[in-house]
Amino acid sequence: MRSSSEGKAMALNLEQKKEVVAELANVAAKAHSLVAAEYAGLTVEQLTQLRKKARQSNVFVKVAKNTLVSRAVEGTDYACVKDALVGPMLYAFSKEDPGAAGRLIKEFAKANEKLVPKVVAIGGQMYPGSHVEKLASLPTREQALAMLMGTMLAPITKLVRTLAEPAAKTARAVAAVRDKKAA
Repeated sequence: MRSSSEGKAMALNLEQKKEVVAELANVAAKAHSLVAAEYAGLTVEQLTQLRKKARQSNVFVKVAKNTLVSRAVEGTDYACVKDALVGPMLYAFSKEDPGAAGRLIKEFAKANEKLVPKVVAIGGQMYPGSHVEKLASLPTREQALAMLMGTMLAPITKLVRTLAEPAAKTARAVAAVRDKKAA
């Protein structure tokens, strides 16, 4: 027969699991990309450093049981990764910039070989961990906006040059006639 304290501990544990699933589901619903990586062998200090860098990059990092993550990503773009979640995993969700999680895991793995990217997901598609390089190379929001502005300004700049060219030709012709008369 169970004591009443054991029953409460299990109910609390179930509540904690529900909270983790709800938190992950909320993050997954809004996230732009996901990187799942094996982290076995990393020290608590290394994980703390990773979490600090994640906060600075606006990346949500969570170590959670794969079964809970599988439940949390149901109905999101990340449902595609459910069958690939095996072993102890750390999950990094990009909250604002699609490439942020990729850059975080790629940079941290350079100095910590025990962090191994296993799964990358973006846009409802799952890729192997090796694709973390491609995800990391995606432009930041600011870079993408700058590229867009450059693309939008190019035709306007060309139009201004084209409209200004007849006046410039006339000015050059007048200057040439003046120079010829002066000679």
